[in-house]
Amino acid sequence: MSMRLNYFDISPKAIQILMNLEEYLKNQFIRSNTVPIITWELVKLRISQINQCAFCTDMHGKELVKLNVDMQRIIGLSAWGEMPYYSETERAALLLAEKLTCEGDIDSDNFSRIAGCLGEREMVDLAVAINAVNSWNRIAKTFQLEVGSYEPG
Repeated sequence: MSMRLNYFDISPKAIQILMNLEEYLKNQFIRSNTVPIITWELVKLRISQINQCAFCTDMHGKELVKLNVDMQRIIGLSAWGEMPYYSETERAALLLAEKLTCEGDIDSDNFSRIAGCLGEREMVDLAVAINAVNSWNRIAKTFQLEVGSYEPG
């Protein structure tokens, strides 16, 4: 994997913080009945599309394929609000992702709608996850990770 700087080697403690957060969130979403891992991956892909992070868009698209997500759901994600392929929970998660990524805030009506759909714990975890994905996107764009170099494990 080529990049401008190998940030994993240069600042391993800082990157390990993000890796630990990623592991915590993965465990939360694996166990969640409300916000499952596929919803989390859809959110990651959507945020990466918004941020125009080519490496992360490629990576999360591959992860969704690995999870056997229907290709219509992957391709239609940039227009999720107009597509019939997403559950109400996925729509709430994607709305939260877009609001926090694009606006940095969420109005009271949308907050109530999302909280009612996701639940309090899942909403907090998802807000933290959205913040983490935005951080990863900015790191990947800054250090220009090579698109296509990620292979799902």
